[in-house]
Amino acid sequence: MIPVMMALAMAVGSPAPASPVEGIWHNPKNSVAVKTGACGDRLCGWVVRASDEAQADARDGGTPKLIGTALLREYRPSGRRKWSGQIFVPDMGRTFGSTLTLVDANTIDVKGCLIGGFLCKTQTWHRG
Repeated sequence: MIPVMMALAMAVGSPAPASPVEGIWHNPKNSVAVKTGACGDRLCGWVVRASDEAQADARDGGTPKLIGTALLREYRPSGRRKWSGQIFVPDMGRTFGSTLTLVDANTIDVKGCLIGGFLCKTQTWHRG
């Protein structure tokens, strides 16, 4: 009985393995850094650094405080090396359907689409 209880206690106390897309990621212009991590049972990403220009663009789009804003929201695994969720575009003040694709250990493709997978844009972000 005691070995079973110890095994259960260890299992409950053990953290879930980290997602391979958790970490700090930089957009192509290196004007924004996003820290990804767990948000409940999903993956999210928050701005941890932003250039003055990126912050001004966000303010113009209706986002007064860019640092701390969740850009990547509610991503869940959707295939091999893929996650689906929502991306918030602060300079537009809008949220779009999105996918993250892990290209390699230090590269992700972030794709956002307007409606139903049409009019999409992809950016390549690098781990930092």
